[in-house]
Amino acid sequence: MAKNYWIGDIHKGNFDGQEVELKGWIYRTRGSNKIHFLVLRDSTGVIQCVIKRDSVGDESFDLIKSSLIESSIILKGLVEVTDREHGYEIQVNNIEIIGAVNPDRPFPITESAMLEAEGGESEFLLDNRHLYLRTSRMTTMLKIRSTIFGTIHSYFRNQDFIEYQAPNFVAGAVEGGSTLFEVPYFGKKAYLTQSWQLYAEAAMPALERLYTIAPSFRAEKSRTRRHLTEFWHAEMEVAWASNEEIMKYGEGVVRATAKNLLEEREVELNDLGRDLELIARYADSKYPIMRYDEAVEILQGKGIDIDWGQDLDYSKEKILTADFDVPHFLTHYPRIAKPFYHRPDPEDPKYVLCHDLLAPEGYGEIIGGGERTWSEEEILERIDEEGTPREPYEFYIDTRRYGGVPHGGFGLGVDRVCAWLAGADHIREVIPFPRDSRRVTP
Repeated sequence: MAKNYWIGDIHKGNFDGQEVELKGWIYRTRGSNKIHFLVLRDSTGVIQCVIKRDSVGDESFDLIKSSLIESSIILKGLVEVTDREHGYEIQVNNIEIIGAVNPDRPFPITESAMLEAEGGESEFLLDNRHLYLRTSRMTTMLKIRSTIFGTIHSYFRNQDFIEYQAPNFVAGAVEGGSTLFEVPYFGKKAYLTQSWQLYAEAAMPALERLYTIAPSFRAEKSRTRRHLTEFWHAEMEVAWASNEEIMKYGEGVVRATAKNLLEEREVELNDLGRDLELIARYADSKYPIMRYDEAVEILQGKGIDIDWGQDLDYSKEKILTADFDVPHFLTHYPRIAKPFYHRPDPEDPKYVLCHDLLAPEGYGEIIGGGERTWSEEEILERIDEEGTPREPYEFYIDTRRYGGVPHGGFGLGVDRVCAWLAGADHIREVIPFPRDSRRVTP
């Protein structure tokens, strides 16, 4: 009896002359009335299968010959070494159609449809996202995404962090109030969370070192290649930590992610045409540090209209990172440019102890973090100077009244890291069902 295998098993092992059973979907076909060549795919790869009328019989041969791309099948046959692609093919002796594709509705995702997207994703491909996921490019992106998520979990757990979850329904903003999604909540107003941070800080005195990977929601109308309204956030919080210590964790997790991709997904990175030397540089290099004032001087020197105190939007980050060959930290933003929870620098309170990590190749910010305002007096001062109402943050303020300590953390945009390391043209390419200001389907 033939044993069931993944296609990837065949390519890795010594199966010449062995009878195997494979399950998968028709990737492409061609042939004549006597012999048919079928490329089968599963989640691990593709392999050519040779189907001869004399071997499988007229009924099975005619059935498979008329079957369309993406029909699901089970086949059995002998593995044979070949000088064709991948080095193996299957000489089929038995085949069964499991799920046929209706000829009135053939699989619509063709190579021409993907080429028309010109490196991005057309509305047609987004409308048919459930089918586009089956393409080799999307399958590759999702495998890379899985490795990145797994690496982040492993990194923090190996550093003795505790995974911790926070609510998605919240009463107030973490970032700007204009980017909140308001939702009805039993006669009251609630919002979808922009970050776990405030609730992580509440748990910090209990766990001290905690992290999460969870969705966040921002009602941003921007349709840049970097923005989603629902995105995945890797966030961490550490008691007794300085801004410099938090930066070391940020550099550590990004370098570990690049390293793991090289070790686990070299084939996929090559399939995407990614320069492996670049990824190795991101894994091995020390990330330089630049203060905000220096960044403003560089931008002004390039003729960019920017005043001191302005936050750096993506257009400025892109220009700034054009000369980077590895990620750079940008630290010490002006106090007026950052929300109330950023701790003012005791040595010069017009700055805050914060950092962004900017990725090269035009991808911009992938991490934002820093030290938190941790004393009751200082948090009230910062909230009031910002004109933010105290009531929605009362529990957050209250934590400072019971043994508050210096602490800090960061948020990492996982989808942005996926897009950067995969070399994607758009962040939508690395998430299964992207959500932006114009799309909430399928």
